[in-house]
Amino acid sequence: MSAERLRRMQKALRMRQPDLTVVMAGVHKEHNVSAVVRSCDAVGVPVLHSIGQDGKLAIKRTASAGITRWVKLQQHEEITASLAMLREQGFRLLAAHASAQAVDFRSVDYTRPTAVILGQELEGMPPAAVAAADAHISIPMAGLTESLNVSVAAAVTLYEAQRQRAAAGLYDRCRMDEETYRRTLFEWMQPKIARYCRARGLDYPALDEEGHVVGGAAALKAVE
Repeated sequence: MSAERLRRMQKALRMRQPDLTVVMAGVHKEHNVSAVVRSCDAVGVPVLHSIGQDGKLAIKRTASAGITRWVKLQQHEEITASLAMLREQGFRLLAAHASAQAVDFRSVDYTRPTAVILGQELEGMPPAAVAAADAHISIPMAGLTESLNVSVAAAVTLYEAQRQRAAAGLYDRCRMDEETYRRTLFEWMQPKIARYCRARGLDYPALDEEGHVVGGAAALKAVE
C-alpha cells in the first residue's frame, strides 16, 4: 500500500457529502446498480439506499458485495418506513418522477440535505415513493424518448448537485465526523482485516502514515 494511494483515499473521504444520498426504489438490474454506484462515488455520495418490494431485498447480497467498496449500500425491504427514516434524519425527498407537479431538476437547491429517489424504467416510481416525496423532479427531454436510463438520470442529477455544492464550498472541507472518517478509511485501506474485525465485533487497529497496521503482525495477532 503506497503513501500516494493513502493520500488519494484521504482526499476522497474529505470530499464526501454525508447529507446527499440516492434511493433506488425497486431498481435491481446489476448493470444499473453498478453505474449508479459509480456516479455516487464520483460526486462524493457515501451511502446508497436500495428498497425492495413485497418484503424482499432488491439486490442479492452476493451481487452487492462486489460493487460497493467505495460507496456503502443500505438495503431496505419496505418503502414507506425507509423514506420516513430518511426524512427523520433531515433529508428532503426528491422523486425523479414526471408528474404534473414536477419541476426542472436544475431548479431545486441541492445544497440542502437531499435524497434523490429513482424508480424502475419500466414500472416507474412506486406509488408509495411518489406520495412520500417532498417534491417531484424531471429532466427535460427534447426528443421522442420519454425518459433517460435510470443510471444516466442518476448521473445527470448528481452532477447538478455536485455543481451547486462545489459553488457553495461544500467540497472545500471535510464534512464527515471523525469516527466515520477513521472507520471508513480503515475499511478502504484494509478491507480484509476490517471484515474480520466486524465479524467478531472487534475494534479496528490503528494505521500508520502509509496505511499499514501499526505494529504489523504483532498487532494483528493481538486483535485475533
